[in-house]
Amino acid sequence: MSVIPLILPDFLLIALGWAMLHHLHFDRSFFAGAEKLVYFILFPCLLFHSITRTPLDLGNTSVLLAATVGVMLGGIALAWLGRLAVRPDAAAHASVAQCAFRFNTYLALSLAGGLGWPGAQTTMAVIVGFAVPISNIGAVHALASRHGGRALHEIARNPFILATLAALACNFLRVPIPHVLEIALGRLGACAIAIGLLCVGATLSLQGGRAHAPLMAWMVAAKLVMLPPVALALAWALDMPAGERLVLLLFSALPTASSAHVLAARMGGDGRLVAVTMSIGTLLSALTLPLWLNAAA
Repeated sequence: MSVIPLILPDFLLIALGWAMLHHLHFDRSFFAGAEKLVYFILFPCLLFHSITRTPLDLGNTSVLLAATVGVMLGGIALAWLGRLAVRPDAAAHASVAQCAFRFNTYLALSLAGGLGWPGAQTTMAVIVGFAVPISNIGAVHALASRHGGRALHEIARNPFILATLAALACNFLRVPIPHVLEIALGRLGACAIAIGLLCVGATLSLQGGRAHAPLMAWMVAAKLVMLPPVALALAWALDMPAGERLVLLLFSALPTASSAHVLAARMGGDGRLVAVTMSIGTLLSALTLPLWLNAAA
């Protein structure tokens, strides 16, 4: 499998998003509106369409759930090990801990679609749907456990989770999706990845954070270097098929979600530190993703 052609188009879109903000005079309000469109409409349509178009087996889905939970708990554990490894400022650690386990959903579905395995994007959509509530709970808990009640309320209304649950129900119950609706969902979903990656590029920032360089280095290494072996070990332990094993590895090696800094800022954390950490991880993942995918090929 040739990996560079697989990831290059996505990183070109990220670079274009950065250029649109910094050199082509698109303002931040444009990207804020675009990200809202992707989050509430386009990406839920992509998740629903991806999951419903391929019949799922309940046994295989339970294995995917177990593997996803294992990877997410592994990332959360690595985030908290950072407190022992680098002895960071507690407030800074609370803000940036999410960078060790949150994941970029736009890259997830885009790269899975290019793996060359017919069920890859559906498998990734199921993994993402399972992982979103775990990542949200972990991120919110790290920032402030007193916000847990509000966080659970927001998680219950999360469009990614609602789309995943609806799609799984339709899939397992074999509910037919009208052809016209399926085409409309497919066209909306096709827009999600490109616009989402442009928004990722617009969030990239390398300004600030030098005082917390060891902490940032730990979180980036945890996400891009330490977590993928955990995924591989889980995949072998659960005897997952080769295709699902590759998708799980890809999921574990993804950089942090571009929305991580928004959550930190809204909950009184250091949003700028998270933005820098996320940006560094996104840029370095262009090097680490090919290595992991080549190793698994």
